[in-house]
Amino acid sequence: MSAPEPPPTAPPAPTPPAPLDTRRYGWAVGAVAAVLVIAFLIYSLTARHSGTEGVPAGGQLHGFAAPLAASTLNGDANLSPPCTLAHHDRRALNVCLLAGRAPLVLAFFVTGSSPCEREIDTMQALASRPALRGIQFAAVAVGTSHAAAAKAVRAHGWTIPVAYDADGAVGGLYGVSACPLLELARRGGTVAQRLIGEHWTSADALASEVTRLLASQGAGASG
Repeated sequence: MSAPEPPPTAPPAPTPPAPLDTRRYGWAVGAVAAVLVIAFLIYSLTARHSGTEGVPAGGQLHGFAAPLAASTLNGDANLSPPCTLAHHDRRALNVCLLAGRAPLVLAFFVTGSSPCEREIDTMQALASRPALRGIQFAAVAVGTSHAAAAKAVRAHGWTIPVAYDADGAVGGLYGVSACPLLELARRGGTVAQRLIGEHWTSADALASEVTRLLASQGAGASG
């Protein structure tokens, strides 16, 4: 009688794959996420307002009051604020009050977009030119949180008023579907020019149009 055969040997357990080191790809994932966020924001703004971006020449600036990024004011913009100092919160940018004082260059931009943020850098540089002292410069970060807008202000050292439009309502009101977008308005809020695109990130190009806006107001533009 033959001896019993030994039981079959179980195959060795497969070696588990080495864990993926996501640190190598973290920067790429972050960059892709930032691009997607900006693209989605622009898409959302476009869907919210069909038509030409901004207010065309001859039109009137739409009134709004939005919290300043450098302030402690939190919340969404008010699209129907009173145009009176008696009811004005100094922590907000009230476009009606600004336009009532002097000619205004008003920009709309998206944080995290280099061309858009470069436009605000250009405006900041022009605001310090003595020849343009009669012009006001202000900007609104569309669809941006208070923290993100404040971070951009600190990073760039902007001292011109920069407000944030948390829910995108101001961007929708102005039909912002591209940035940078600038409205050059005479005192009183009538738009003289609407400028769109990276061409206007050039200080010389923008200065030429701002100088023309100031000249159109006459000697009393600084108000």
